[in-house]
Amino acid sequence: MLRPIIPGPTYAEMRNPMLLPAELREKANAARQNELDPLNLYNINWKNTGDEVEKLVLPKEMTGVSANIVVLSGRTFPSGSMKVGPAYATLAEHEAMEHLRPGDRTVIGPSTGNFGIGAAYISMLKGYKAIVVMPDNMSKERYERIRKYKGDLDLTPGTESDVILTLERTHSEYVSKPDKYVTLAQFELLPNYRFHRHVTGKAALDAVKGIGNERIAAFASAPGSAGTLAAGDAIKALYPDSKIVVLEPRECSTLYNGGQGQHRIEGIGDKMVTLIHNVFNSDLLMLIHDEDTVRGMEVIQSGAHILADRLGVPGDAAHRLYGRFGPSCICNIIGAIKTAKYLGLGPQDNIVTIATDSYDRYPSVSESLYKRNGGKPTDDQLEMWAKSVFLGASLGEIVDLNKGGQHARLQQMKLDLWTKFGYSADYIRQMADQDFWDAEYEKIKEIDPLIAQVRSM
Repeated sequence: MLRPIIPGPTYAEMRNPMLLPAELREKANAARQNELDPLNLYNINWKNTGDEVEKLVLPKEMTGVSANIVVLSGRTFPSGSMKVGPAYATLAEHEAMEHLRPGDRTVIGPSTGNFGIGAAYISMLKGYKAIVVMPDNMSKERYERIRKYKGDLDLTPGTESDVILTLERTHSEYVSKPDKYVTLAQFELLPNYRFHRHVTGKAALDAVKGIGNERIAAFASAPGSAGTLAAGDAIKALYPDSKIVVLEPRECSTLYNGGQGQHRIEGIGDKMVTLIHNVFNSDLLMLIHDEDTVRGMEVIQSGAHILADRLGVPGDAAHRLYGRFGPSCICNIIGAIKTAKYLGLGPQDNIVTIATDSYDRYPSVSESLYKRNGGKPTDDQLEMWAKSVFLGASLGEIVDLNKGGQHARLQQMKLDLWTKFGYSADYIRQMADQDFWDAEYEKIKEIDPLIAQVRSM
């Protein structure tokens, strides 16, 4: 039996929550006390449903660079991660443009974690049944949260690096049955790109107001689905010389040199060039050691006193970091530090990066670290990790994607993979032209009135 749509915000309202009626904003903020309240759909934004971006400027005593590293924090999004944004956008587009209704079909969310959590959460709020397809060796906290949001799990073998198996499972079992399932395919559907270019891109630009020269010299992010990298298109539209920096695990260096392997950075390193990655707008590619991300996370969780006493970080700044970062967030921070060093950026320059979620999804990752380490780290170990991971971020394993045919290489990798999943070579070749991405972005002007119309039904 079909049920009415539970409405939510337009792209414009996610970009600027102040466009929402004041009464609705007030009710949405009050709904934060109960994450199961559908009014939380209106809290899908980087600005806490106000006009200030949720961000953190890292202490330079920790980063060791003079450039300003500004971290957008996704922890205040409903469900605790900004990945809920593209999950909502994809489902909202289906409702507005294809007349999908609750009770019509089951929602499928292929993911290694955060997007799947977001898909389960949005489906629950909107009244859909959801199945999350993901590897069977992710952190237990991720499975628990999906079940908390009434999502079912379809687990495929492996870990973060085996997401290609979830993609194969999704296409063979679910995409092939469109009468039964609607697939929120984050790796390939353009709502993910539109959300991040329109919403995250504007948040990044707003986040540097009052900091340094108020411009963005670089934007650094690990791809995952590559949706987040779409913010780079918004940044480059205003600052064409800004560098978009792509990060991936050294242990699974697929984009770097075709490498395939297991790694511990949950949320990134998916053994593929995703379909929605605008590779021609990426400038630098850097490798990050997975163990560094886990050690860096532990320094912030257990070593605020070390940061303060032995690195000189102001005590209040050290304590503000606590609980804010998971491994992929630390990966992005390390990448931002490497970027500052590589580009020789100074105190007026700003680098923006992303904290997708927060530590609450990773206590089991810390437990695994303790087992490998022979116990919890000592203060001396924490100091050593802080200095090697952050202050010692190296300039090795960096590729300039603007040289040596690197863009064409990545585009060919995309073509080789995605034609296997039914996309035409002609369609993929169009993605080599910025006009393709600009046209997809411009569709927001047509989509937003339809999403708004759903609210009046």
